[in-house]
Amino acid sequence: MECIRGLYNVHPRHCGAVVTIGNFDGFHQGHRQLVGLLKARARECGAPSLLMLFEPQPQEYFARATVRPRLMRLSAKLRAFRDAGIDLVMVLRFDELLADLSAIDFVENVVVGALRVRGLVIGDDFRFGAGRTGDFALLKDAGRRHGFFVESTATFTETGQRVSSTRLREALARGDMPEAERLIGEPYGWQGRVVAGDARGRLLGFPTANILMPDPPAVSGVFAVVARTDDGREYAGVANAGRRPTVGGGRVLLEVHLLDFAGDLYGRRLDVRFLERLREERKFPSLAALAAQIDQDRVSAQSFFAKRGIRGS
Repeated sequence: MECIRGLYNVHPRHCGAVVTIGNFDGFHQGHRQLVGLLKARARECGAPSLLMLFEPQPQEYFARATVRPRLMRLSAKLRAFRDAGIDLVMVLRFDELLADLSAIDFVENVVVGALRVRGLVIGDDFRFGAGRTGDFALLKDAGRRHGFFVESTATFTETGQRVSSTRLREALARGDMPEAERLIGEPYGWQGRVVAGDARGRLLGFPTANILMPDPPAVSGVFAVVARTDDGREYAGVANAGRRPTVGGGRVLLEVHLLDFAGDLYGRRLDVRFLERLREERKFPSLAALAAQIDQDRVSAQSFFAKRGIRGS
């Protein structure tokens, strides 16, 4: 898979692709259905598949002070697209110029002018351009004029309800990890490099691997997790996601205690999958009370894994 950052990096080999456009935050089952159709149409045309997305996400750009939780880092999205078999990913910077670009100008300048697309495959709720005035009908008309096809996917539903990033975000906020897993098709995860913490977990007898999370985080609380290290090994663990109010809060961290691991993980990548929320994050009256609760959390996680037949490593 090749990543194209910005229109100025478009080369002739990138043109003539079958393209889809969106945020793909969470890369849920609806996204996977769309990508499957994109790849099928690209194969039929003998063309590459190209997925276009924006950084920051348009909602993040417009929300400014009230940013909703991001479900995936860009790096995690790119890995998901690679694993899904996408040929090309285009990342466009969403700034004032792009925000003010009309739907017609987006088609003329980007879809036709820069990429000379063979076709577009889009979600049935796709909107674009300044004021979100661009829609399926506008694209179909443009396709007739410029010679590319436009196809939309049917709504993907689960238990009779539409699968969407909003629905996934709501499931994660209430700690419904089985629901999140059904929407994604696998357990929800967060990935990153292990950074130095304040070593308080080690002093309490529960050393943790710490990963930075966005503010606000998509998940918060204490979870039974499975973590995969960058050498491919998996470990059961218990993790706290949030602000750590007992020890003064501050930056949002994912603190992962691996149940059967001894060693140094600083600087290494961890892929942490959230299987079950054990409790909400809360403030304790003392470090001793926090340590007692962490011990209970570890017991709860071990019980969860025993019922699932999951070993420590």
